[in-house]
Amino acid sequence: MKKTNLWCAAILVAILSQVSQAQILIGQTAGFTGPVGAGVKETTDGAALYINSVNAKGGVGGQKIELISLDDQFDPKLAVDNARKLIEEKNVVAMFLTRGTPHTEAIIPLLDKHGVPLIGPSTGAMVLHQPVRKHVFNVRATYQREAEKVIAHLASMGITRIALVYPDDSFGADGLVGAQKGLTAARLTPVAIEKFNRVKPDFSAITPKIYQANTQAVLMVASGQAVVDGVKALRAAGSTAQIATLSNNASSGFAKSLGDNARGVIVTQVFPSERSINYSMVKEAQDLLKASTKSPGELSPAMLEGFAAAKVLVEGLRRAGPKPSREKIQTAMEGMRKFDLGGLEVNFSPEDHTGLDFADLSIIGTDGKFKR
Repeated sequence: MKKTNLWCAAILVAILSQVSQAQILIGQTAGFTGPVGAGVKETTDGAALYINSVNAKGGVGGQKIELISLDDQFDPKLAVDNARKLIEEKNVVAMFLTRGTPHTEAIIPLLDKHGVPLIGPSTGAMVLHQPVRKHVFNVRATYQREAEKVIAHLASMGITRIALVYPDDSFGADGLVGAQKGLTAARLTPVAIEKFNRVKPDFSAITPKIYQANTQAVLMVASGQAVVDGVKALRAAGSTAQIATLSNNASSGFAKSLGDNARGVIVTQVFPSERSINYSMVKEAQDLLKASTKSPGELSPAMLEGFAAAKVLVEGLRRAGPKPSREKIQTAMEGMRKFDLGGLEVNFSPEDHTGLDFADLSIIGTDGKFKR
């Protein structure tokens, strides 16, 4: 009898061990606290919305997806530490939905060293597109394309006196290149180009220069709280300039943080409107959100970005076959052709890791929502 019990216990332990291992571990490092916390939470909520729906149906090949998210406080050094833990200690098979240009750049050596694919980084940095980064698979357009589009829009409105404000990091420099391309195409010269410290933004010296230049519009290539502080300083100085910023700020949390200054701010977008149900991806996200017991509220552009990234991640896992490894996922991602997200087509190859090139504009209305 004792032998039988021991034998049953051994079988149970073996089964439990298999179950514990029957999970696909995915790693994420992002600034859940700090200046981009609101946007990070929304993109991750959007990703979780899709991943949870897949897990509820049994996961991928009978294995459930576990997203291990670590907070890097929007600090590139912490991002590297987190990525190292996730890759070397947690043995994740892929990284996912990182946030920030310098942060994502900083972890690339780890990706290359261990052959770990990164899917859907929440950044539109050109440096992650060209030249092709072997292990980085983008699921959104570049900041340069966004910046060009917003400058073209401002010029079409007859606005000629445009100022550019950006942080002293690779993200800021990247957005600046796109803005200058747009200005060149419109045959315009910026009335001011002002740079600020990313870690400790101080707009006290910048604001008077922009105001005195009789600026009609300001493109702020910056993240979250920095834009909020910059707009507040401009309005306090008496500036009525049109404010525009990029899709990294396309979250409901960002709109709320602007407070009374939100109305009329232009925000570029890299996915269709969260209310455009003619896109089946948007309809799917809306339906899952309504059915969710942990509903984070209304669908936002940031949530839709996370949702889209998760769809690409899951498709890559499915194509990788049983027991997806880092190498299998890498191969599957590079072979992904004409994958329909639900109205948008994603394509990857060894020579092209851009995925999507969709770009649009929105404006924050009186109700704090993004209007197209």
